[in-house]
Amino acid sequence: MLPTGTVSLSDLLTPSRVRVGLPGTDKEALINGVVNLLRGAPEVRDLDGLRADVFAREAVMSTGVGKGLALPHARTRAVSDTVAAFAVTAEPVDYQALDGEPVRLVFLLCGPDEVRGTHIKLLSRISRLMNDDAFRARLRDAPDAAAVIAAFRDAEERIG
Repeated sequence: MLPTGTVSLSDLLTPSRVRVGLPGTDKEALINGVVNLLRGAPEVRDLDGLRADVFAREAVMSTGVGKGLALPHARTRAVSDTVAAFAVTAEPVDYQALDGEPVRLVFLLCGPDEVRGTHIKLLSRISRLMNDDAFRARLRDAPDAAAVIAAFRDAEERIG
């Protein structure tokens, strides 16, 4: 496992794990869409198990955290290391977000139980970045996966 200090969100994202224009009209479709971005990822031992754990976490409380962001996540045995996927939706989607606003940005984060500290710190970093209106706008306007990853890299460099 990488020490927490060396894990960055932009390093977790690869072009195959980012989708601009993710289709879907409801929360279930969006979650399934971002989980499917992890198909074939070497860190994923069991994609169906990962999917089930993400939906189980979602059943506890909506991960629509506000400001157009959904942050589905899980600590799961279905992965061997922390893994992430990100999508910008094709259209705003009612996600039963805490602020009642539709979602356009979906960041999926999954990690093994034994790296709980890393998981919590990454969730916190995502939340911190997403508080920046300009950053969220840059993600929504990104034309492709490379632009999304560059936006994350630039924002992380700015916050340190």
